Amino acid sequence: MSRTSNETRVTRDFWPKMKKSLASVPFAEDVVAAYYCAFDPATPLKVKGILLGALAYFILPFDVIPDVLLGLGFTDDMAVLYAAISMIRSNMTQAHRDRAKDTLEKLKAETV
Repeated sequence: MSRTSNETRVTRDFWPKMKKSLASVPFAEDVVAAYYCAFDPATPLKVKGILLGALAYFILPFDVIPDVLLGLGFTDDMAVLYAAISMIRSNMTQAHRDRAKDTLEKLKAETV
């Protein structure tokens, strides 16, 4: 997939998937911070490509281990996201993390 198609898919599908799987994502704050980093104009193009690829994999309905398999469904998604975030961690700013924390607090309040 190209960066442009990943960007379109992530823009369209990230938040519905994140809301649905919030309880299943052990490092949700990092994932949301990665989203904000990917769409920050100051983020280097290479970093955006890595993040958009990983985020697109997270939202794809068909992947190596289907998300519907209880206990295993998100393991491949989490491995891809964790690897991508580890690679670009130095590009994630405190502003990305603060925005992610605020967003997750709002999402959790909506689901209560």
